[in-house]
Amino acid sequence: MDLTTKYMGMTLKSPLVVSASPLSKNLDGIKRIEDSGAAAMVLYSIFEEQIEHEQKELHYMTTVGTDSFAESLSYFPQFEEFNLGPEQYLELIRAAKESVEIPVIASINGKTIGGWTEFAKQMQQAGADGIELNIYNIPTSMDVSSEKLEQEYLEILKSVKNAVSIPVALKLSPFFTNFAYMAKKFDEVGADSLVLFNRFYQPDINLDELEVEPHVILSNPTDLRLPMRWIAILKGRIFADLAATSGIHYGEDVVKMLLVGANVTMLCSTLLRYGVDYVKDIQDELIEWMTEHEYESVLQLQGSMSQMNVADPSSYERAQYMKALNNYVLNY
Repeated sequence: MDLTTKYMGMTLKSPLVVSASPLSKNLDGIKRIEDSGAAAMVLYSIFEEQIEHEQKELHYMTTVGTDSFAESLSYFPQFEEFNLGPEQYLELIRAAKESVEIPVIASINGKTIGGWTEFAKQMQQAGADGIELNIYNIPTSMDVSSEKLEQEYLEILKSVKNAVSIPVALKLSPFFTNFAYMAKKFDEVGADSLVLFNRFYQPDINLDELEVEPHVILSNPTDLRLPMRWIAILKGRIFADLAATSGIHYGEDVVKMLLVGANVTMLCSTLLRYGVDYVKDIQDELIEWMTEHEYESVLQLQGSMSQMNVADPSSYERAQYMKALNNYVLNY
């Protein structure tokens, strides 16, 4: 059984990739990811705000008291006692590359062009096999047009692509007026992969404290339908690879994503629920399904149920919409 697949110019032993999560926050976790059988991993995301915070803290700690008497040098900080986030992240990349054989993809969530590009270059220098741009942007201004926001996304991608030579993936939300158009534009700028889709974590209200509080709600298998739909629409129409994320919990979910054209399937919530070793179970389920249905390779699966052979995908989508509504049966 040949499970190999191509992703961002790399040949992976299977389409099972561990996405950005707390599972990769230390070297022990990274080694466990490789031992689980995963074909590659995306490290947890580092945010530009973390980088800025650590730089300001470092500046303060190295300058406080410098105008005092010479004896005051005794309270010069011992750097090893401080958590220097950005450097720790880069060191984790270096340590991972020395310790595991599977590809290590770094992840960054920036807010300025300079932040995106500078740390992307440092990630490459640290040895990352690729970079995932985790764009998490919820516009709230009524004065910013959709065109301006779309152009900002394109500028981020273009700037990072010009700054590094390793592959660059773009992790996106589905909230564009015309996602197909934007996928084409990202492809033209040079995205090596589109990761579909980023999940925006919705806040809740604590009624006892009357405070807004964040909630991390893990995905469930029904969440795979949105990325599955768009991968099916885009397969064969753009050059960028397609990574499916959100809602992939079991082997059959992996099969569905491969059938519509995904190069890889990214696992997170299911591993947080059942442990990273659950990758082995998912791979066994994938092999079992392929054996039962007489598939010899992942390549045979990929894209066989996409819309690449449909002349007008929008008409196909409309037909499926009408069929779904007309066939709904009331249960009362």
